[in-house]
Amino acid sequence: MIIYKLKLEELNTLVEDIGKKFSSGVIILRGDLAAGKTTFVKEFVKFLGLADDVTSPTFSLQQCYGEMVFHYDMYNHGLDHFISLGMLEELDKDGLHFVEWGDDELVRILNSAGISTLIVDIEKVSDEIRQYKVDYAYA
Repeated sequence: MIIYKLKLEELNTLVEDIGKKFSSGVIILRGDLAAGKTTFVKEFVKFLGLADDVTSPTFSLQQCYGEMVFHYDMYNHGLDHFISLGMLEELDKDGLHFVEWGDDELVRILNSAGISTLIVDIEKVSDEIRQYKVDYAYA
C-alpha cells in the first residue's frame, strides 16, 4: 500500500503515478461523501487528455468519457442492483473503469474474473488536504 497526503493542486502527481502503471482495469474509489472521489476521476480524465465534463454518476449509474474511460457510482443501489442491470460485464471491457463506493465483494468478484483492480481510499484530512491510500488488488 502506498499513502499520499496531497492538496488538490498536487493530485496530478498521484494520478500520473497511477496512470503510468495502470492503463486498463478497475479503480475502486472509497471515501466519505465529499471526500473527493469524483474529483479524482476529473483529474484522471484531464491527465488522459480528454476534455469531457466529469460529473458524479450517482443518479445515472454510469458516465463515459472518450471511448475508454467509464465512471460508475454504486452509492444509491449497491452491488446487487449493479449486477442485476448487467453492469458487471461492463467492467470487463478494455479501458479504465472508476467505481465509486465499490465494496469488498465487488473486489472479490473482479479478482475471481482476473480483472486488474486498484483500490483508492480517500480521507479528508482538512479542507485542503486529502489522504489517498492506494493498494493493488490483483487476482
